[in-house]
Amino acid sequence: SRLPAWAARLRSRPNAGSLNTVDERMTAAVSYAKRIAAIHEELGIPSDYSLKHFLDVQTEATDLVSIGPDNDGRDCRLIRRAALAWKAMRARAGEHDIALMPLSGFRSVERQVEIIRGKLALGISIDVILKTMAAPGYSEHHTGRAIDIGTPGDLPLEETFAETRAFSWLERHAGTFGF
Repeated sequence: SRLPAWAARLRSRPNAGSLNTVDERMTAAVSYAKRIAAIHEELGIPSDYSLKHFLDVQTEATDLVSIGPDNDGRDCRLIRRAALAWKAMRARAGEHDIALMPLSGFRSVERQVEIIRGKLALGISIDVILKTMAAPGYSEHHTGRAIDIGTPGDLPLEETFAETRAFSWLERHAGTFGF
């Protein structure tokens, strides 16, 4: 089977981890591309998904640190730099009586697949699913640099968050912390 166009771009991406040579990085990139292509085929994700949505592949982070539990009590993890930024941002928001809580941080390709399979099992079409979440291999959550944020008293991951004081504060200040 033909590899997606983004496979060649992987070799120059950050997060190469312990892969030192160009050959090692290229071998890992090709392996990752094949893995993602097989997952997409299994889930029924169109082969032109990344081109149609102008998305780049996102490699999985390997050096993650805990920022504490998410709203479901699971350990929420980010790369160290993002974790430090999150903690500083959360503390600053607290100084303004704004409570921020992590809803989701790092998410592996496998976890992204689990979420999609669960939605498919509920009868939701892949086209509808991909309107609200990225296909495996393309989620910024894979990088450990993305975090979904909520606030107490608001339903997690709902549009009503845009009407909260927390959202208003984040609009004004999140960029200061690199988000």
